[in-house]
Amino acid sequence: MKVVLILGVLALAGCGADGDPIAPKKPETPGVSMSVTGTANIGISG
Repeated sequence: MKVVLILGVLALAGCGADGDPIAPKKPETPGVSMSVTGTANIGISG
């Protein structure tokens, strides 16, 4: 019985019936900023 209940809750949460997703708030640290830029390449060289 517990398995059915858990699967039902997971299905309900997975279909979005509990509402729109809420993005987490970014923590604000005064005077500090960070930026990451650049490129990345993946491959095989030989």
